[in-house]
Amino acid sequence: MQKTTLQEAPVESYPIMEAFYTLQGEGYYQGHAAYFIRLGGCDVGCVWCDVKDSWEAERWPVQTVSQIVEEAVQFPGRLAVITGGEPAMYNLQALTAQLHARGFKTNIETSGVYPLTGAWDWVCFSPKKFKAPHESVYAQANELKVVIYHPSDLAWAESHAAKVSGACKLYLQPEWSKHQQMLPLIIDYIKANPKWEISLQIHKFMDIP
Repeated sequence: MQKTTLQEAPVESYPIMEAFYTLQGEGYYQGHAAYFIRLGGCDVGCVWCDVKDSWEAERWPVQTVSQIVEEAVQFPGRLAVITGGEPAMYNLQALTAQLHARGFKTNIETSGVYPLTGAWDWVCFSPKKFKAPHESVYAQANELKVVIYHPSDLAWAESHAAKVSGACKLYLQPEWSKHQQMLPLIIDYIKANPKWEISLQIHKFMDIP
């Protein structure tokens, strides 16, 4: 008998590392008020990940979908960003359905290593070298955001840009610990390749969550 995965099984509760109201600090919705829901659990293993505490799902308390959404509606913003960890490892249909029912737009930040579940108003696809994306995610991406840690990552970014739709927004983002070294390189690259835009983690410059 085939084992049912976390993504296939109906889910009414999730491990929540943290949830908070802030400004989206990067990508297309940069500067917008947003309620972040960070799910615990990730099997991608980025060496430069800034939320490695999220990797072990068992560390974090489980909340029902109703509990998660009732906390979200306490704030005036109606943009919900589901992040991780790797949120797409779970079946997110129930969570997105209840968020939509309460007037939220749903965004997901994913490395794309699993097919997407749930109903999304915006998909931020940020592929990583540590685990290959699922091919189905390319066509669903509204935003391709590639973290640049090494100069060779620019060519790697182009290999992914070739697979997304023509309407997908393209962003290059310096990895935070190397942003001083990578930023001049990215600026020059975008000037030569203007289909790309830059994404900066402005929440870190502003010292907000």
